[in-house]
Amino acid sequence: MKFKLPVTDSETEFFKIFGQRLALLRKAQGITQSELGELLQLDQTAIASYEVGRRRVPLSLLPLLARSLKVSIAELIEEEAPSSKPGPTPKLQRQIDQVSQLPKAKQKFVSEMLETVLQTAG
Repeated sequence: MKFKLPVTDSETEFFKIFGQRLALLRKAQGITQSELGELLQLDQTAIASYEVGRRRVPLSLLPLLARSLKVSIAELIEEEAPSSKPGPTPKLQRQIDQVSQLPKAKQKFVSEMLETVLQTAG
């Protein structure tokens, strides 16, 4: 037996914010709605509906969604709205974290390479 519960205003707001976060996390990974849909065995329109808060994301989909976006479930459903202020993308932040775990000599090499790229770009 399938039935629908009424959607409250707070639930509507939650799914809109969740959708914004989902879109930001997807873009930070550099993947399209279609590519994410393939990973989740959904079509692009389902992903688009999740991102605008038109559809509720099933609870059972959260683990696969988090793995696909390389984040924890907690990061996926944080209560705060996604930040629009500039800063490192989640992917860049993870790379910085990974570099910080390298031996000092390799950290220096990465730093010098980054400096060279930044000097030629600016």
